[in-house]
Amino acid sequence: MSSTLKPSHDAGAGRPSGLVAYGVALASAIALLPTFAFAYVGPGLGLGAIGSALSLVGAVLLGIVGFVWYPVKRLLKALKKPKTSDE
Repeated sequence: MSSTLKPSHDAGAGRPSGLVAYGVALASAIALLPTFAFAYVGPGLGLGAIGSALSLVGAVLLGIVGFVWYPVKRLLKALKKPKTSDE
C-alpha cells in the first residue's frame, strides 16, 4: 500500500516575504555598522592577538602542507624507484 504525501501548504509559504527580508537586511546592516568601543588595547594584548592570529594561520598552512606532502612524497618515491626487469 503506497500513499503519496501532499504538502499542507502552498509552495511559496516557506519563503520570507519581501517585508521580512527587508527587515532582516536592515537589522543586519545596523548591527554591522561601526561604533565607538571606548576601550584601550595595550601593546601586550595587541601583540598577543597578532601572535595568536599568526599562529592560527601558520597551523592551518602547515596542516594543508602536511596533508598534501604525503601523496607527493609517495609519488616522488615511486618515480625514483628503479624498475627491475627479469629477462
